[in-house]
Amino acid sequence: MTVTRPKAWVGDQVHDVKADKEGVVTDVKSDGSYLLRPLYMWSLTWTVPNADGLEITESREEQSRRRRGES
Repeated sequence: MTVTRPKAWVGDQVHDVKADKEGVVTDVKSDGSYLLRPLYMWSLTWTVPNADGLEITESREEQSRRRRGES
C-alpha cells in the first residue's frame, strides 16, 4: 500500500530536505516551483523546483487550529 503525502501549499511550514532548513511556503509559481521564506523572517527567500524535497512540518490548517486553541 502506498501512502500519499499531501503536497505543500501556501502557508504550510515545511522542511526543505535539500537545503536542510525550515521555512514557510509563500508562493507556488505556475512552473511548479515553490518560494519559501525562513520561519521568523520576511526576507531572504529561496526557491525550490518542486515539492518533492519538501516535508510538511505544520500545515496551515494545524496552525489555524492552534491559534484558535483547538486540538
